Amino acid sequence: MQDSLIIVNFFQIFNALDETILLLIVSLPIGFIFSIIFAFGRLSKNKFVSKTISIYIFCIRGTPLLVQIYLIYFGLGNIKAVRESIFWILLKEPFWCGVLALVINTVAYGAEIFRGGIQSVKKGQIESGMALGFGKISLYRRLILPIALRQVLPTYGNELILMVKATSLISLTTYMEMTGVARKIMATTFAPVEAFVAAGSLYLFLNFLVVQLIKFLEWKYNPHLRLKN
Repeated sequence: MQDSLIIVNFFQIFNALDETILLLIVSLPIGFIFSIIFAFGRLSKNKFVSKTISIYIFCIRGTPLLVQIYLIYFGLGNIKAVRESIFWILLKEPFWCGVLALVINTVAYGAEIFRGGIQSVKKGQIESGMALGFGKISLYRRLILPIALRQVLPTYGNELILMVKATSLISLTTYMEMTGVARKIMATTFAPVEAFVAAGSLYLFLNFLVVQLIKFLEWKYNPHLRLKN
């Protein structure tokens, strides 16, 4: 293994860091919002809504992300209705196919995480909110959802880490994020170890930042942790 080659590769791959971050900046907020919406849908008393979301979650969690990416990137282009729709402007681009795949995947996992958080809110806390005169919307917005989010932060943090690593698969759509650049370097230098050690160190750095962010949010929104410190 050549240390000098790792350093050279590191700076080449570093130039694609912004592409990986862009994938995360776009897909994570969308995935977060839809995860909460789907979590409420999963808990809905409407059997059709609840069952439909349940089937969606089962199908997405039961199939590999790699398969989902291939189906979206190569499969949607074979559907005439999609090619003739206004969405084809976006879906013909590798970046937006990658974003769609990441969002679809993370929503399936995130919805179950938030569902568990919502269901973990104690009955006494809900009754206290109702006694204070909270309406149904206010009860969810000001009591149930904040408590649920605080409780699922560590678990959802794991999902964020998995999302960072999942961006590496988007290179299969020809989108040149960090893993795509690493694969290109490997093809030209025939030195896979040096290429992917450099790429791995950057993914490690990104996940370090994610872990620190989750720790900060846990400290900020969990009074018990602040009291310990």
